[in-house]
Amino acid sequence: MSHADVSDVVAHVKPEFIIPHEPQAPKKESQNEKSEDKDSSVTDNSEGKDSTAEPPTKKQKVTGTNKHRPKLIKAPRSSKLCKSVWCLRVGEDEANKCSNEKCAFSHDVDAYLESKPEDHDGECHNFRTFGMCHYGLTCRYGRDHIEGKRNKVNEELWSKHENSPKVLNVLKKEVQFDLRKRKFDFGKALKIHKMVQSELDRKRANSKKIENGEAAENGEGKGVKNEALGPVADDDLIKFTSREKKKIEWRGKTYLAPLTTVGNLPFRRMCKDLGADITCSEMALATNLLQGSPSEWALVKRHTSEDLYGVQLCGSNAEAMTKCAQLLDEQTSIDFIDINMGCPIDLIYKQGGGSALLRRQGCLEHMVQGMTKVLSVPLTLKMRTAVYHDTRVAHNFIEKAKAWDVSLVTLHGRSREQRYLKLADWDYINECAGLADPMPLFGNGDVLSYEDYYHHVDNSKVSGIMIGRGALIKPWIFKEIKEKKHWDISSSERFDLLKKYVNYGMEHWGSDTEGIEKTRRFLLEWLSFLHRYIPVGILDQTQKINQRPPLFKGRDYLETLFASRSVNDWVKISEMLLGPTPPDFIFLPKHKANAY
Repeated sequence: MSHADVSDVVAHVKPEFIIPHEPQAPKKESQNEKSEDKDSSVTDNSEGKDSTAEPPTKKQKVTGTNKHRPKLIKAPRSSKLCKSVWCLRVGEDEANKCSNEKCAFSHDVDAYLESKPEDHDGECHNFRTFGMCHYGLTCRYGRDHIEGKRNKVNEELWSKHENSPKVLNVLKKEVQFDLRKRKFDFGKALKIHKMVQSELDRKRANSKKIENGEAAENGEGKGVKNEALGPVADDDLIKFTSREKKKIEWRGKTYLAPLTTVGNLPFRRMCKDLGADITCSEMALATNLLQGSPSEWALVKRHTSEDLYGVQLCGSNAEAMTKCAQLLDEQTSIDFIDINMGCPIDLIYKQGGGSALLRRQGCLEHMVQGMTKVLSVPLTLKMRTAVYHDTRVAHNFIEKAKAWDVSLVTLHGRSREQRYLKLADWDYINECAGLADPMPLFGNGDVLSYEDYYHHVDNSKVSGIMIGRGALIKPWIFKEIKEKKHWDISSSERFDLLKKYVNYGMEHWGSDTEGIEKTRRFLLEWLSFLHRYIPVGILDQTQKINQRPPLFKGRDYLETLFASRSVNDWVKISEMLLGPTPPDFIFLPKHKANAY
């Protein structure tokens, strides 16, 4: 389908499920009433949630990222319990307590337990799964495993998990120290960087001499064209041979796109459970990784269930990207590295990264050649069609990517300028796929059903398809693709998926107050996409990703709640899974772009 063929923008919901809009007589509203979107909520605001947390109304301009979200204020360390105290098991004395004289955390167990919020009802997932909860006395489900001031341990279950870490790519303290003190040995990357720079400079110089020789020959009749190349130096004989890299069979695999914010480890785990073949980290900034930033290194963590996993890097400097490639190759367990050439965010673009690389071919060539030579795993590229919609340039990079030893190119069928305002241009994706052979090329854009998937696979030359928003709206799309049928998933089955996500979140971020609230916020970010799904059973035609659903009711209360556009209702769903929110809790979704 061409990007111009946008004719059907309203989803076809069966008439009996559509909620009619009843015209109301104009009335004078209070300030609080004006800020609420009554039509979009299936619950009232009686729980005292801040009305400013509602999605914007039509009168407000909604573009890009919500930059006015409230900042999270972390509790001071003095109010938190020291890990050496909270992890004591039943039967252990305090002989192993903290030996750090400068420790900023609290060691007063009685004072902490007295001020600790009341524990939630229910079982502790970590205790029941692994035999021991790492968060001990701080766990908000602690009543399931706390005995006095100690933690119960299921020795039989714990023995199976104690020495088998489930999360890989955790930054070692000594490596972080070396990075921060600039003591890490990047000699290999710097040597390759200089060699590539020298080779590229020589190529440019020779090209310039040839051009001048042709001009002189045409203008003055002097045959200097052959002399312009100069004598053969030793460096001219150096050939950069490809290292013996890990081989990956990309063709025919389903690929979960790298998704900023929402594509975290718990979400990727869930997509793996539902049939995704390839997973990739959220976009990580190379400069932050080189500085040993804990928050940036958290993005590259890998769960053991991710059997084909890559890290997506974003950067604007060839040297930094080559050094980061060496760092990841030596210090992490990954199957490939992907260069982000599509990020449309202004901050990244203005620094020369993301989609700006489409305008910096010299820098990109230097970056790719340096990274491919330092890596023992494949290098891939993810790009957009262009920066501006009327100047498509992606096809110019296809032949170059093959010469640069790139293993896979993924093409998102929109320009930076278009964002999600137009449908993906699959005609152009198909044209580029034809140029890419034998290098595999994946298409990306607007796939929300197995029908969309197989339509593009069967009617284009792509080797596979990467799925982004489609997986956020319905992560079970991978299951549908594998089974080649629609899944009319019930509200209870969807709720079970949310439970699984929450449990994965508490494994990853923790079951203490901080971990639960982090899980809640990422859950709410996901719900800001998930509510766009329309159940198959109430549709007359298959839902398309650009179609805006009319206001509709579900087949039961929970299904109606899932379809709500109200932040208050999303918060209510989170409370059904994670208990009540803190008194001052406010949530505003990060992604507010109009993606219909």
